[in-house]
Amino acid sequence: MHHRLFIKDMRIVAIEEHVSFPELSYLLPDKVRAGKAPSGPAMQMMPKLEDISGERLRSMNESGISMQVLSVENTDVNLLDAGSAPAFATAYNNLLAAKIKDHPERFTAFAHLPMTAPDAAADELERVVKTYGFRGAMIRGHTNGEFLDAPKFAPIFERAERLGVPIYIHPGLPPKAVMDAYYSNVGDMQGPYDAIACWGWGWHSETAIHVLRLLAAGIFDRYPKLKIIIGHMGEMLPMMWARAERAFQPGSGGKNQRALSETFREQLFITTSGFFTQPPLQIALDTIGIDNILFSVDYPFSANQMGVDFLNNIHLPAEQFEKIAHGNADRILQLDNFQVDKID
Repeated sequence: MHHRLFIKDMRIVAIEEHVSFPELSYLLPDKVRAGKAPSGPAMQMMPKLEDISGERLRSMNESGISMQVLSVENTDVNLLDAGSAPAFATAYNNLLAAKIKDHPERFTAFAHLPMTAPDAAADELERVVKTYGFRGAMIRGHTNGEFLDAPKFAPIFERAERLGVPIYIHPGLPPKAVMDAYYSNVGDMQGPYDAIACWGWGWHSETAIHVLRLLAAGIFDRYPKLKIIIGHMGEMLPMMWARAERAFQPGSGGKNQRALSETFREQLFITTSGFFTQPPLQIALDTIGIDNILFSVDYPFSANQMGVDFLNNIHLPAEQFEKIAHGNADRILQLDNFQVDKID
């Protein structure tokens, strides 16, 4: 049966959909607030980012999206030291849980973690998974220039594997040294050029580098049941698949015990967030495969209807189409099978 015959009645799960709650900024120390300049896109989108049950839910209903998995848009927690970050992350997760608790069929979430305090981050992940039924965690790029392959972050991977929940690595701002060297002083323009540094190129390539570092450091082998999710149709990795497969063979200098393709097909999952054309999807299907691709919109930075229109134009057998629309998300995030200890 062709999927167009029943898409309007099909469950659609979108898993990279963002929120931000400005009312929590009072928890940031004065010196942090004074030095923090919210991004232009985030400021423009703030009314949509802080909304849960208003325009967001109406848009989901109009476009036919069944569920959003929410994640915190900002990186404020990474601006805090190990002493103050845990309380900030806890407050954010508690507020997010309170805002979605009246709509359990429509919303769940990824944890916001205090990455500057890895042990506390692992404990916070376990708390929100067991208390609120959050489906994993979203980490926004490096933490103060350190990538997740640094040994200090091992407790987070260990806990995620034990809990059976994934870690979603979302792009973040490049480190200052990279920003200065690669993305600044373009032609006669002074300072950094964000379109190259961030959403136009830089942070996508950096996320791919992040995943390749985890591979080369042996993190996937150390935690063989760990699941990592990345967005934006695989952050350039599907296009580089065959060449990277040759470069990252076991014994070629890294600590990985398995080939890139085997490792990624078992433990890496990608989403369609912000990508709404068919050629990148075809490359992803040909490389990482149908069982590893999940639908996302990147709301509110992309429109729900745009994402659903893209989904509607995917020409695959019905059972494969369903995997992208909801089946893979239901399986990987255990959306139809989780227990919550209590909800405040």
